[in-house]
Amino acid sequence: MAASATITFILNHRAGTGRALELQATIEKLAQGTGLAAHILMAKEGADLAELARKAVRDGARSVIAGGGDGTVSAIAGALVGSEVSLGVLPLGTLNHFAKDMGLPLGEEDAVRAALAAHLASVDVGEVNGRIFLNNSSIGLYPRIVRFRDAERRKGRNKWLAFLHAIFSILRRHGLFHVELQIDDIQSVSRRTAFVFMGNNEYEKTGLNIGARLRLDGGSLWLCLPRRGGRADLLRLAVLALLGRLQDRDLQCLTAAAVAIKTHKKQLDVALDGEVFRMTVPLAYRIRRRALKVIVPAAADGAKEKASPKRG
Repeated sequence: MAASATITFILNHRAGTGRALELQATIEKLAQGTGLAAHILMAKEGADLAELARKAVRDGARSVIAGGGDGTVSAIAGALVGSEVSLGVLPLGTLNHFAKDMGLPLGEEDAVRAALAAHLASVDVGEVNGRIFLNNSSIGLYPRIVRFRDAERRKGRNKWLAFLHAIFSILRRHGLFHVELQIDDIQSVSRRTAFVFMGNNEYEKTGLNIGARLRLDGGSLWLCLPRRGGRADLLRLAVLALLGRLQDRDLQCLTAAAVAIKTHKKQLDVALDGEVFRMTVPLAYRIRRRALKVIVPAAADGAKEKASPKRG
């Protein structure tokens, strides 16, 4: 189809489910039934995603549908933020945090049908040094774990085994580092820590919804630091998180519109939605309120306080 198609699907053929190629036929069949023009692109490398999305915007796409995991969705969303082009999501990854928090369908056909609709919600995005994240960002332990995991996977190790090996290997030799935080230009925090976690809106810390967000348009970053940073403390923190029993005494958390982070290093590894980037310090985080339009099922209107849906 022509590059100026109304709806552009960008599928990451390396996404966790490995279903991108098979999904192409489903998209074509369902799009024909709506009378909409759909242009399907297959990204062979993660580096291609943002450029394909920017090209779709230049070519006049009404919406761009991201087929892949959270890293794929985040990369494509970064090219759409601040524009009138809406983001659709086909959750093809392993965890699909953003799709779940938005209440989007996880089944392939239902996800395609929802993406072909025109019911929109405006949601917040986080930004650090010009890069967008939809779920969260962190420095310290987690970027090191991701780097180690990816190295293990290149050796042929199973994804989950590589992740577990990375966790225990990094925790065995982890160290604390000093950070200086400037929060909304009104509060300063200086301390040694094992990690700094920054969420796009607040995450649930306890109960059945632990690790999920009740809304994505609350207009704030969610900054968390561990209250203690010893190896045993961090292992305990991980276990409590898995059991849904975290308490305020375990994490120090607060909300902010902007946070600046300084360390003694000139550059840091920064995790954004599961991908790691090398960034120059200081790190300037901010929330961008309702900067991204997302296609949601019509039933999302009033079902949950995820965002504020509106007709597009």
